[in-house]
Amino acid sequence: MNVTSRIADRRQPSSGKGEESDDARPSTRVLKPRRAAPADAVRPTRAEVNLEALRHNLHVVKRHAGRAKTWAVLKADAYGHGGPAVARTLERAGADGFCVALLEEAVELRDAGIVAPILVMGGYYGGAHELIARGLTPVVYDMAQVEGLARAVRAEEAGAFPIHLKVDTGMARLGVTMAELPAFAERLAKVAEVRVSGLMTHLACADAPSSAETTEQMRRFDAATDLLAKRGIRPSVRHAANTAALLRGDVILDAVRPGLAIFGASPVPCPDKKGFGLRPVMRVRTEVVSVRSVAKGEPVGYGALWHAPRASLVATIPMGYADGLSRSLGNRGHVLIRGKRAPIVGAVSMDMSMIDVTDIPGAQVLDEAVVLGAQEGPCGKDVVTVEEIAVHAGTIPWEIMTHISRRVPRFYREP
Repeated sequence: MNVTSRIADRRQPSSGKGEESDDARPSTRVLKPRRAAPADAVRPTRAEVNLEALRHNLHVVKRHAGRAKTWAVLKADAYGHGGPAVARTLERAGADGFCVALLEEAVELRDAGIVAPILVMGGYYGGAHELIARGLTPVVYDMAQVEGLARAVRAEEAGAFPIHLKVDTGMARLGVTMAELPAFAERLAKVAEVRVSGLMTHLACADAPSSAETTEQMRRFDAATDLLAKRGIRPSVRHAANTAALLRGDVILDAVRPGLAIFGASPVPCPDKKGFGLRPVMRVRTEVVSVRSVAKGEPVGYGALWHAPRASLVATIPMGYADGLSRSLGNRGHVLIRGKRAPIVGAVSMDMSMIDVTDIPGAQVLDEAVVLGAQEGPCGKDVVTVEEIAVHAGTIPWEIMTHISRRVPRFYREP
């Protein structure tokens, strides 16, 4: 038995009713981390979420999806934008459903009043009674998961519980492999307590210049669909497309799972160079709390990683790597002050960072400093994009968004 099977099939002392699994009785309590609230904000560091841009991006995505259902991916606290508020906005704007990675994320959305379908994609770790009680749809890929759900359904005396089955067509992460699928399907077809309502796979290279890998994955996905059908398993919904595949018009089946595009970024270039019409949703800003003169040659910050090349003016902002401003941006990244770029100098600290404002006329304490997004001021107008930050940090836009920590309060704005 593999590790996943052992996790999903933990054994507890019998309840006396012939059930052995902890899935047979409601013992799971899901706790949610607390996000910094706007009302509690004291320091000026905050993330502003533009709800109109969010709705706009959903409509862009739905145009690309055509008749396919649009299930917005809101894992990792909606890519750092705040799951409940984002879900409420998108639900009212016409999203067909939502995808999350964890049961805890799904519970948070249900507790926020979301009634749309929610697909829990990241695997099943127990908590079957929460899934049933809250009307959540789990993704399964292991017989121990199926059997655990079946026991819970019997204990609840519920009808056949809908699940989505994940097939591994080339990602080698989660999913029933093509080699395992025939035997898996034989056993699955005999479990009356669950109903396979959806079939999914995960594309490994949808954003690659070549579509060869995606083509091969979809060939396997079609073969898996045929194999399951021969054993009486005919899901009503098949889905594979993420943001990259959706924007390219690839593998748009019965549903699509856009994540990054919902928040205004694209992992693939637009063919006509005009962009896809997506709008950034998040703007991260703070304020200058200190300005000091630094003599030529003097060091700045931990490790003395920057020495002033001239007599300089250095500002301090109250945002650091604990807030999501990557430490790798030291001596690489920029912020906007008075509408003009200013370089981050020295090491980014846990709670603060230093900015060279020597070339920013009039820079002073209380000036707004924009870490992500646009700013217009007396010195001009500019924008720091999530893609730019990702390049400087040597990572990807997804990581930049999701690393804006929960101690940075989210302020939700209408234009």
